[in-house]
Amino acid sequence: MYLLSSARAKAGESVLVHGASGGVGIAACQIARAYGLKVLGTAGTEEGQNIVLQNGAHEVFNHRELNYIDKIKKSVGEKGIDVIIEMLANVNLSNDLDLLSYGGRVIVVGSRGPIEINPRDTIPKETSIIGTALYSSTKEEFRKFAMALQAGMEIGWLKPVIGPQYSLEKVVQAHENIIHSSGAIGKMILLLE
Repeated sequence: MYLLSSARAKAGESVLVHGASGGVGIAACQIARAYGLKVLGTAGTEEGQNIVLQNGAHEVFNHRELNYIDKIKKSVGEKGIDVIIEMLANVNLSNDLDLLSYGGRVIVVGSRGPIEINPRDTIPKETSIIGTALYSSTKEEFRKFAMALQAGMEIGWLKPVIGPQYSLEKVVQAHENIIHSSGAIGKMILLLE
């Protein structure tokens, strides 16, 4: 729900979801499409790209291709992208700033380390970098998010995609797999059996 709360995204705007084939990315694509945004996504495998297209993206790009940023620029033209949902800021943030529209926002959902950026890249287009974490939400915000997500599932525009499933005894393996995977597909599930 950071797409609506932190990013203040509106119908008619464009959103790029980096890492769109994972559980959070798929939900972001579905929510963005339901709210009338033009949805672009990235994924690193053909299977991931297909999942992204099936879950709301108008276009998808392979972030393993060297020239994928150029392809995104060509797709969106001079205007740029209004909102970028960033799952791996330590890799993409510098490029994200170049892709943004005037007043564009990068919402940092995840990062696995530091990155060097030039703050001057935010000045000409008056862009913003906003960090977000669900656990920082107030109880009231969390309640509202839950109600919106529940309604989306009931109506049918929010359809969680289940990814790999692990027993609780294999939680270490699950963690290793997600850290070292070549690309996420859906939401990883821990089974309490």
